[in-house]
Amino acid sequence: MHVDDLANASYFLMNHYSEEQFVNVGSGEEVSIKDLASLIKEIVGFKGELLFGISKPDGTPRKLMDSSKLNRLGYKSLISLKAGIERVYKEYQQTSN
Repeated sequence: MHVDDLANASYFLMNHYSEEQFVNVGSGEEVSIKDLASLIKEIVGFKGELLFGISKPDGTPRKLMDSSKLNRLGYKSLISLKAGIERVYKEYQQTSN
């Protein structure tokens, strides 16, 4: 989830939610580490090979937050994972020169 979506969701909840029960804030979309690494590779133009250590533990099988409650309240993330990474990479390129 892009930080701008997190800020917008927090502001949305401050104005539209007053219950004591928690609300998960997330994009509601799941991506594997392999798919994320491939997406970053594409965005930054990395031409090398991605290697994954199959002898290492896999970690938590799933890390998807259930953001259906937030969505039922009328909020939806606006910035896709790809667009968010592209924005951050572009900002990085502009500031690192």
